[in-house]
Amino acid sequence: MNNAHSSFVGTDGTWVEVLKPPQQNSSARPALFLDRDGTIVEEVLYLHRPEEMALIPGAADTIIAANTKNIPVIIVTNQAGIGRGYYGWDDFIAVQACMMEELNDLGAQIDAVFACPFHVNGKGPFIHPDHPNRKPNAGMLLQAAAKLQIDLTRSWIAGDRASDVGAGLAAGCAGGIHLRTGHGNSEEEASAAIGYGSAAYPVKEAASIAGLTEIIPILG
Repeated sequence: MNNAHSSFVGTDGTWVEVLKPPQQNSSARPALFLDRDGTIVEEVLYLHRPEEMALIPGAADTIIAANTKNIPVIIVTNQAGIGRGYYGWDDFIAVQACMMEELNDLGAQIDAVFACPFHVNGKGPFIHPDHPNRKPNAGMLLQAAAKLQIDLTRSWIAGDRASDVGAGLAAGCAGGIHLRTGHGNSEEEASAAIGYGSAAYPVKEAASIAGLTEIIPILG
């Protein structure tokens, strides 16, 4: 791994990159948690080549809407490809740099990035039967809340996997959005995602990230 970036991998092996720290003495605020692959960028199996990265239409506009309301936008992504040995952190960094450049050019800002490489079928240090940071577990969201002064009870999460909305439930978020992009177009995935919903934790559907401003209360 590039030594210039190794500081972003914490002692627990998870990527933790805070791009916009909260102001001192600021009160807790809601966040918009977003999955990456199949949510912000088009789904590519084990994406690790920058030239294959493509933003999903409307992604930048939705992120800008959150930026305008001073709502932190936090990426929480499972990166099993690293754990399985298909690619390394340097490849992740290259894809991230490409994505961030395109978003920034469009005026969209990401506040933090969390990435979990652990998987039950991982190799070496990345083998873990159920790592607390791997969605649907809440670990990455809980770390984000602590580092960025986030009020999870008013926060929302969106993604194309049932595990995304499951992580929001486990973290005590206000609600989750299942997106029909990426893996989300699978009826099995959609059914599992909606199954996490309840009166206390509503789970809604959207065709893509472009529709979030219409259905997430904190963006309205």
